[in-house]
Amino acid sequence: MLCVLGIHFQSNTLRSALRKTSAVLFAALYVSGCGRRAHHLVCVRADRTVCRQSAYPLAVNNAQVGKYAPESKSGAGYFYDEVLEYRVWFCPERGAKSVNGKNDYYVAFAEYERAEQLTRVSSGAEQPLALVRQYEWINEPEPGHYQAQKGNRITEWQVEWLDGNKRTPDSIGEFLRHKKALEESKGTVLTKNIPRLRNLVCRASPPKSHSLLPD
Repeated sequence: MLCVLGIHFQSNTLRSALRKTSAVLFAALYVSGCGRRAHHLVCVRADRTVCRQSAYPLAVNNAQVGKYAPESKSGAGYFYDEVLEYRVWFCPERGAKSVNGKNDYYVAFAEYERAEQLTRVSSGAEQPLALVRQYEWINEPEPGHYQAQKGNRITEWQVEWLDGNKRTPDSIGEFLRHKKALEESKGTVLTKNIPRLRNLVCRASPPKSHSLLPD
């Protein structure tokens, strides 16, 4: 998956950044991990322990950690409603133990720090990902075209995307209003604060995505 950062912008650079990012995110949806099929991806262990104050939200339902479907969507949406679990994916092709044949597998966690600790001491482990649920989100079917969507969307995010991006009742409306104001400004510098960007690429060689679902 691609890494996205939230950064504040206050000028017509927002438009350029959003367009470049849109193309990258669109391509990211079609990246698959190690060429595995959905029924070969499994959760091999669930760690529901919560033992400290976490830097990121805890899983919304401890009892469900490890029970969500392995396949999910990949990134996008700009906002999230709930963190379902944190996942550390393992790939035997990168040195992980073969506990699921030659196929990828993951360990699910209720707390980020325990996931990050496992990544640091394990071979073939990727950086933790957050599995999130979105009841309302922003869809971008083409660069610069934003649509408010509602439903029940489950997707894997980079953990850093969680910072400041939990949806509030006004989040989507404010985002769309600022975007409209930016378009109407035709490149002039705005005095209002533009909502945080969540789609700037910060890694040239992203880890693979395990998304097997169309967006």
